[in-house]
Amino acid sequence: MMLETLRRIVQDVSAARDLSTALSLIVRRVRKAMGTDVCSVYLYNPERERYVLMDTLGLNPAAIGRVSLALNQGLVGYVGQREEPVNLDNAPEHPNYLYLRVTGEERYHSFLGVPIIHQRRVLGVLVVQQKAKRRFDEGEEAFLVTIAAQLAAVLAHAIANGSLSLDRAGQRKSVPYNGVSASPGIAIGEAVVVMPPADLDAVPDRQCEDAEAEKALFDQALMAVREDIEALSARLAKRISPQEQLLFEAYLQMLDEAALGGEVHKRIDDGHWAQGALSHVVRRHVKYLEKVEDAYLRERAADIRDLGRRVLAYLQARSDIRQDYPENTILVGEELSPALLGEVPREHLVGLVSVRGSSNSHLAILARAMGIPTVMGLSDLPYKRLESESLVVDGYHGQVICWPDEILSAQYREHMRQDEALTEELEVEARKLCETLDGHRVPLLVNTGLVEDQSRAQALGAEGVGLYRTEVPFMMAERFPGEQEQTRIYREQLVAFAPFPVVMRTLDIGGDKPLPYFPIEERNPALGWRGIRVTLDHPEVFMAQIRAMLRASDGLENLRILLPMVASMHEVDEARKMVMRAHEELQSNEGLKLPMPRIGAMIEVPSMIFQVGALSKRVDFLSVGSNDLTQYLLAVDRDNPRVAGLYNAMHPAVLRALNDLALKARKYQLPVSLCGELAGDPAGALLLMAMGYQGLSMNLSSLPRVKAAIRRVTLAQAKQLLVAVLPCETTQEVEDAVAAFSREHDLEWLIVMRRKA
Repeated sequence: MMLETLRRIVQDVSAARDLSTALSLIVRRVRKAMGTDVCSVYLYNPERERYVLMDTLGLNPAAIGRVSLALNQGLVGYVGQREEPVNLDNAPEHPNYLYLRVTGEERYHSFLGVPIIHQRRVLGVLVVQQKAKRRFDEGEEAFLVTIAAQLAAVLAHAIANGSLSLDRAGQRKSVPYNGVSASPGIAIGEAVVVMPPADLDAVPDRQCEDAEAEKALFDQALMAVREDIEALSARLAKRISPQEQLLFEAYLQMLDEAALGGEVHKRIDDGHWAQGALSHVVRRHVKYLEKVEDAYLRERAADIRDLGRRVLAYLQARSDIRQDYPENTILVGEELSPALLGEVPREHLVGLVSVRGSSNSHLAILARAMGIPTVMGLSDLPYKRLESESLVVDGYHGQVICWPDEILSAQYREHMRQDEALTEELEVEARKLCETLDGHRVPLLVNTGLVEDQSRAQALGAEGVGLYRTEVPFMMAERFPGEQEQTRIYREQLVAFAPFPVVMRTLDIGGDKPLPYFPIEERNPALGWRGIRVTLDHPEVFMAQIRAMLRASDGLENLRILLPMVASMHEVDEARKMVMRAHEELQSNEGLKLPMPRIGAMIEVPSMIFQVGALSKRVDFLSVGSNDLTQYLLAVDRDNPRVAGLYNAMHPAVLRALNDLALKARKYQLPVSLCGELAGDPAGALLLMAMGYQGLSMNLSSLPRVKAAIRRVTLAQAKQLLVAVLPCETTQEVEDAVAAFSREHDLEWLIVMRRKA
């Protein structure tokens, strides 16, 4: 019974239309569930640095919004400081008790307060009180703790939405939202909200200029759905019973103007566009029906939702494709797709914001290639309310700022100006050799998967491709690309960069990179069927790809083959056998004269650090995938916004592991390079160079800054930095050492300014 009560409270609060409604629901439902005299919610106000009484049932309503407590004040402040429950049978006797006459709480003796904590932040305190002097029992305390924990994420989202209220001057307040950086850079522009087809929950709020035109569009969609249902009913008339056919009659009744249609018309008259009006009406009906006791009526909720989707699909189909994109368009959506990029004129598209998605998604790869600042994984972003609103996209720190004020906008515009000036300055020296002041050469290569990267990479002085993501052409296709098709794509890359090496990673799908035509559903995809595991299980796919790579390399001799996600020598042995078989077949059956390409293993799984000796007998080189290696070493999903803040390649354990790997590679005379975000961080690049990594591969946009950092130090100085950071025990100590080094060598403008938050 208690579990059902908990579920209903959380469900109702989640569906609340705003913060005020959510808080009112909390105090009413919790007080009733626990049978207490008082229930109150205090929320932390970061601007005032105080806990503010936001709602109560039992205390004086006049105290709402007026009463506030400092962080060390009263029992509420005491709960927040301790970050754990405080359960008292006679609160006025406690030394932290603070009497506030306006609340009228002097009548209540029993006090139970629990903190509301979301992602280590105390959002507020939930309090229940009673007149009787008694200590709340263990079950009551556990219930309130559970309620607070369950409500924390919901309330965090509601607070984020509620904080978008007007300030005292009547202006929107700037609100930052943290996500995952998918493509670096800064963009300031106007939000254009896009939505997936026929998704009622993703329809953004928009006002309409012509209510009659919107009603006409809705009526046309309604008529089309009515005709569809009548046609379906007629087709099935001979195959279903008369009772079952009554379902279609019920559908048609729901579509009647006096029912669903009439409510939508009324909302359009209130100024809402047809799609938004339909979404609101349908979701309100569904919410009501899902809560009724009668099982038959609860089942009708699914029918209402199905009807709503059908009508919405017609509305979306009949809406004209948008042509009037703002000059500085920032596309915003729940999950943006690469196809959307082609709909917006390139000169108008300045930024991308996706509630879902990862830094390894196809969209992220395209965004980096096109130089579009992008942030993903913003779970609290109220994206449906952002149509035509001003946004700042900070792709360096993975942050989106809604309604930036003029001061903040001016600061970001200055950052953009400095960025452009710095880029121009660095590109002047891009064609110069990448070597230290004392002549140590470090080849810089690019990570790529697109033909568009080729000419710009060479203009910036890239000395080859350290990671060619062969999955990108697979992700862009509607089926597995054929062998000839792959040969053509790979040949373009190999020819473009010849005679420089091109390291082609074999198909790396699974995890956060599913193919639309080959979905992989797993409970734990990061540790599941991905990389070499997939292709060894599908030799027909692997062999076609290897043959295509070998054919493409004919006469060029710059192909390198890289095996992803290897975790055992068996996988390496099996993959090598298949490469050698493909090579032999092409030579013997087709007469091609192909040198055997070098084969490398990608070090992403931590266990491989301890098997370098075994690898040295099987492969020609190693390439560290620092992004995955870091997340596996730290047990942090870097694309999960809840824990992304814990992901840091400058963690001491990560740096020591990389250093150990470089030492072992040197011992076994095995060339080792690194591809990943750490190589594209100027400070990370200096540390990797000092460790002995012989090649660094990075996203194209990072190359000028990394080259500038390397050209401004000696190898001996970089080794001094390495000596300083290896003994560090915390990430903060590492970053402090890097900051001190950058100040000493006048590199702050390259290193400190470019570090991720």
